[in-house]
Amino acid sequence: MSNKMMSKIQKLQEKGVKIPNPHSIEIGEDVDIERISGRGVTIYSGCKIYGSSTLILQGANLGYEAPVTVDNCQIGPEVSLKGGFFKQAVFLRKAGMGSGAHVREGTILEEDASGAHTVGLKQTILFPFVTLGSLINFCDCFMSGGTSRKDHSEVGSAYIHFNYTPNQDKATPSLIGDVPNGVMLNQRPIFLGGQGGLVGPCRLAFGTVIAAGSICRKDELRPDRMIFEGGRSGNIPFKAGVYLGIRRIMTNNIIYIANLMALRQWYQHVRSQFVSEEFPETLLDGLKEKLNMATEERIRRLKAFCQQQKGGFGDRWPEMEDFLRAKEKEAGDTGLRDSFLEKIHTNISSSGKDYISVIKTLEKNDAELGAKWLQGIVDRITSCFAN
Repeated sequence: MSNKMMSKIQKLQEKGVKIPNPHSIEIGEDVDIERISGRGVTIYSGCKIYGSSTLILQGANLGYEAPVTVDNCQIGPEVSLKGGFFKQAVFLRKAGMGSGAHVREGTILEEDASGAHTVGLKQTILFPFVTLGSLINFCDCFMSGGTSRKDHSEVGSAYIHFNYTPNQDKATPSLIGDVPNGVMLNQRPIFLGGQGGLVGPCRLAFGTVIAAGSICRKDELRPDRMIFEGGRSGNIPFKAGVYLGIRRIMTNNIIYIANLMALRQWYQHVRSQFVSEEFPETLLDGLKEKLNMATEERIRRLKAFCQQQKGGFGDRWPEMEDFLRAKEKEAGDTGLRDSFLEKIHTNISSSGKDYISVIKTLEKNDAELGAKWLQGIVDRITSCFAN
């Protein structure tokens, strides 16, 4: 171990970071130890921390079950990463992942979102309380729903989001719930039963239940429905490069991107009101950065998909991309937004800056006002692709 690294480790210990075996951990030269809190942080044996943008806030716990590698992640208060690899992801208060995790760029776990052991995520956004079981591959999707840790959206163990097609594209993001209503933390949870899968791009309404062992291949936009797979089977010819349901694929991709753009406005105007010691500006910056990564990924994948098409969407893509770029900062109805922000400010004044508490104590009419503002953003973006 170099003298420079040992000096950093000693400084972390002097700040109050608990490092039971200091000779077993590795701190990269580019790590700014001023971005690592000394209050209640524990870094167990075998952990490696890299990246100039890495942020670790109070109460975080790294590597309790197995070594953890962190590379340019923003880790909020009381987050528990028990073992695995984490790169260019952000974790908000009390989020957690079990050992064997493989969490890559563009991933956001909001408050109390969690995964058990051996979960793979990339370009994945989980809203508060969403819970993943074990042995899951859940890349390229967004999931919301649920109102608390006891009433949460859940993905059962051994589940997979199928995000790569035989035609070798990834125009496959699935929107499970949505942003405009999901941010209000007042929607019915969604349940994806274990030993099953979801074929992207797919959209599921709040309250959807998919029975264990089922593969869902179709959208379900009606709330509170149960989906289960029967015994029907088939064997049909396949020709590479031939797409079925191109319009549905395009529609679902555009709606997914529009939801991410609505979430950008939510982070900019609503989340920003909660900046505090437990949610500093640096953590908010991490959220915005990962959301930008997610949006860029979806546009890039959709571009590749369109370029495979002859005529139609393929010819229209340059125009479509220009429109999406122009709409990246679509603010929606600013009158609705400002009225909603007044409600947020009122709740913050009375309840403090605890995000979950403030959102959950919104009156029904106020939550509907905020959802209407965000849905308006989605609609303004998607309406231009209706024909």
